[in-house]
Amino acid sequence: QLQLVESGGGLVQPGGSLRLSCAASGFTLRAHAIGWFRQAPGKEREGVSCISSTDGSTYYTDSVKGRFTISRDDAKNTVYLQMNNLKAEDTGIYSCAVDRRVFRQCHLLISQYDSWGQGTQVTVSS
Repeated sequence: QLQLVESGGGLVQPGGSLRLSCAASGFTLRAHAIGWFRQAPGKEREGVSCISSTDGSTYYTDSVKGRFTISRDDAKNTVYLQMNNLKAEDTGIYSCAVDRRVFRQCHLLISQYDSWGQGTQVTVSS
């Protein structure tokens, strides 16, 4: 059974760091595009970052470029999102998602992904 489980969220002060994990089971993560999305209170879900299964290429939304890094550990079947220099506007529920089709280039489009984790809360506040 395909499953994604996020962890690593929490409360952090502005300028702080967190590393989110997306652990996959039931499938080989490296064969699939994986995306990180977030939803702030009262706002629509938005794409934050993704990693392709074709060539490992990565993409970021403009607001997190230079601060967030997505990576993949194939041995652990896990994707990470390292978040540095966090800002209040980064607050939200962060979810990872998988495109169940194999060997795809990733895009920051919700419609590409068809299985989602339950999400982890990130709160940036002093």
